[in-house]
Amino acid sequence: MELDFYKYQGTGNDFILLDYRGNPFLFKKLCDRHFGIGADGIILVKNDDEDESDFYMKYYNSDGQESTMCGNGGRCAISFAYKLGINKIHFRAIDGYHDGFIIKTKDLVSIKLLDVDKNTIEIHKKYVFLNTGSPHHIQFVENIKEKNVSEEGKKIRFQSPYLKKGVNVNFVKVLENNTLQVRTYERGVENETLSCGTGVVASVIAAYKTDKIGEILVQTLGGKLWVSLTETKNEYKNVSLIGHVKFIFKGYIII
Repeated sequence: MELDFYKYQGTGNDFILLDYRGNPFLFKKLCDRHFGIGADGIILVKNDDEDESDFYMKYYNSDGQESTMCGNGGRCAISFAYKLGINKIHFRAIDGYHDGFIIKTKDLVSIKLLDVDKNTIEIHKKYVFLNTGSPHHIQFVENIKEKNVSEEGKKIRFQSPYLKKGVNVNFVKVLENNTLQVRTYERGVENETLSCGTGVVASVIAAYKTDKIGEILVQTLGGKLWVSLTETKNEYKNVSLIGHVKFIFKGYIII
């Protein structure tokens, strides 16, 4: 059997996009960088049962397990949907509804994420925890280039209080001119990735919440992302993640 697929990346966070109702074992195999296509995750763009949505985005990590919202994956899904002829993009994911926009003049893709209730943000002495569609542990550091993200992130991801469900671990350095540098260990990939969209948004909100920064440009290993939001008394609203998306290639694999 031949399975058609499309390969996309958003700031180095790469994904296989397809229309297939397969099983988790197959998805894990497809994501394998030595014996499959290779990717951080699988995105299914499917027809949605809900009339108000253009499509449903289902996301699987490279371990083959269905996961929570993926910001860069959402941006890649928006670009893919636009390629399929969907011009005004309103879609549903595991965490709810999202809007997508193609900024043609700057070759950028924007996704609107869910609002974040300030009361759900946990500020601890050494870290901040919040959920931006996926759970994130934020740790502000100075020596970010020297960090062994895979090793240190893995320790935090599997320790208390995250033993049951795990967490994505972000190491964040505050730079000049309202800029952050972020490196992320992703749960499900179980390694550092070049970029994590919901982690970038979580890092920005954590920086806002702890008065470290104003409007935000974020540098990841895979490139630049921009985050815009509106702060109210109780929430961070109109949260948008903006950056480049690239269609890499189309192909098929024998399964």
